[in-house]
Amino acid sequence: MRRIYQYGALLVVVLFLLVFLVLPVLTVIGAGLHWGLLAEVFRNYVYREGLCNSFAIALVTTALVFLISFPLALIYDRFDFPGKGASHLLVMLPMILPPFVGALGFQQILGHYGVVNTVLEHLGFAPVDFLGGRGRFWSVCLIEALHLYPICYLNLVTALGNLDPALEEAAENLGAGKWERFRRITLPLLKPGILAGGSLVLVWSFTELGTPLMFGYNRVTPVQIFNGITELETNPVPYALVVIMLFFSALLYLAAKCILGKSALNTTVKGIAGSAARKLSGWRRFLPTGFFFALTLFAALPHAALLLSSFSLRWYGTLLPEHFSLVHFENALSNKIVLPSIVNSLHYSLLAMIVAVAAGILVALAAVRWKLRGSFAADLLAMLPLAVPGIVVAFGYLGMSVKYAWASACFNPVENPLWLLAVAYAVRRLPYVVRSVSAGLEQTPEELENAARNFGAGSWRVLSRITMPLIAANLVVGALFAFSFSMLEVSDSLILAQKAEFYPITRAIYELSQILGSGPFTACAFGVWAMLFLAATLAAAGTLLGRKIGAVFKI
Repeated sequence: MRRIYQYGALLVVVLFLLVFLVLPVLTVIGAGLHWGLLAEVFRNYVYREGLCNSFAIALVTTALVFLISFPLALIYDRFDFPGKGASHLLVMLPMILPPFVGALGFQQILGHYGVVNTVLEHLGFAPVDFLGGRGRFWSVCLIEALHLYPICYLNLVTALGNLDPALEEAAENLGAGKWERFRRITLPLLKPGILAGGSLVLVWSFTELGTPLMFGYNRVTPVQIFNGITELETNPVPYALVVIMLFFSALLYLAAKCILGKSALNTTVKGIAGSAARKLSGWRRFLPTGFFFALTLFAALPHAALLLSSFSLRWYGTLLPEHFSLVHFENALSNKIVLPSIVNSLHYSLLAMIVAVAAGILVALAAVRWKLRGSFAADLLAMLPLAVPGIVVAFGYLGMSVKYAWASACFNPVENPLWLLAVAYAVRRLPYVVRSVSAGLEQTPEELENAARNFGAGSWRVLSRITMPLIAANLVVGALFAFSFSMLEVSDSLILAQKAEFYPITRAIYELSQILGSGPFTACAFGVWAMLFLAATLAAAGTLLGRKIGAVFKI
C-alpha cells in the first residue's frame, strides 16, 4: 500500500510537469514548426541578425564568466587566506540584483555623461559611445557576465573540493610540472563542473530578455519575440522564432556536453587525502583576499550605481551625484503601480514557493529515498527548466490560452494571470528545490529512518519526525530560492503580465524605466528594494549551506 501512495504522489508531479512544462513547449513547436515560417525567419535579414547577435552574446558572456570564475575558484581551493569563510557571500553579491535591473545603474556608469566618460574627458580623451552601436553589445555581455559568474564559480569550487589531492601529488612525484599537472589531471577532472556551470550560463545568456531590452538592444531574438506578443493572433512568426531559439538552446547544451563529456576522466573523484590548500606567509597571505575583494567591488558596480542613482537629484558629467534626495523613493511609493506590484509579487511568489517545494520534495524523495521505477525520468523532467529557456515556456502559456479553450478558461493572462504566473514561477524554480532537497537526502544517513521503521513508526511519521527535520536547512534554502527568485523573475513577468493591475515587481520596474525624465531614477529606487530583499535571501542561504550551496546550481 505504501508503494501505491508513493507512485501516486510521483504521478501527480509528473502530470503537473507534463501539463505546465512539456505541453507549453509542444504548443510552441506545433504553432511554429512550419517550414515556410522557419524559412521566412532565415530569409529575413533582421531575424538572422537577431540570432547572430544572441549567439554572440552567449559565447562572449560565457567566455567572460570563465575568465572571472576559473582563477577565483582555483585561488579559493588552493590557498588558505584571511576571510576565506566569508568569500562565498562576497562572490554571491552580484546575484542579489537581476541584470535586467542592474542595467539601469550601469547606464549611469557607461552613458554619454556617465562616470567612465567623465574620467576619459578629464584625461583628455574623447567620450566613447558605450550604449550605442557595438558598444551596446559589449555592455550587455559585461553586465550579464558580472551577474552569472557566481553560478560557474560555485560549480567549479564544488568540483575542485571533490578532487583527491593525492592524484596531483603522484604526478608531481613523477616529475610533472604545474602546467602539465593542471592540463593532464585537474582540468579533465573538472569537466563535470565546467559543463554544469558553463551550459547554464550559455543557455541563460542566449535567451536573456531583460538586459538587452533595458539597454534598448532590439536586434536580438528574445527582444524580437517579446515585441511580437501583440501580433500573436495574426502573425505566427514569433512562434517560429521561439522554436528556433528552443532548437539552438538545446544544440548549445548538447554541444557543450559533447565537447566536455568525451574524456575518460570525466568522473569526479572524491578527495580522501584532505584539503590541499596551503597557507601563504607574510603579506602574501592577503593577496587572495585582495583579489576576491577587488573582483567583488568591480562586480558590484551596477549595484552601487543603482543605489547612487536612486538617491541622486542630479548626476551628469560627475563621478558622484551632485545632490542627494529621497524624492525618487517618494515618487516610487506614490506611483499607482508600485505598491500593487509588490502585493502581486508576494501572492505569485508565495503560491509558486508552495507548489515548487511540494513538487520538489516528492521528486527528490522518489529519486533518492524511495528509488521508484521511473524516478530518474521524473528527476530529469524536473531539471528540464534549466535547459528550456523561460521565454519559451512563457510564450507556450500564451499559445495554450489561445489554442485551448480549457486553458483560456483556467488561466487567461489578460483577465487574471495569478495562477498562470504562480505556476510559471514554480516550474522555473523547481530545479533549485529538487537539487537542494536531494543534496540534503544524500547527506543524511538512511539508517536513522530505518531504525524508526523498526520501532513501528509509519511512513508519514518517519517522514515528518525524522527525514524533514534532518534536511530542514536544505528545505529552507530551496524554499528561499523559489520565493526570492520568483519575486524577481523577468521573462515570465514581462510576457505574461499584460494589465497594469496585475504587474509584478519586475514588470513595474520596466514600465517605470520607460517614463521620460525621472522614470529611470524612480525605477532605480524601486530596484533598491528588490536588491535588498534578494541580498537577505542569499545571505540566509549561504549561512545555512555554506560551501554546499553550489549543489543548488547543478544540472
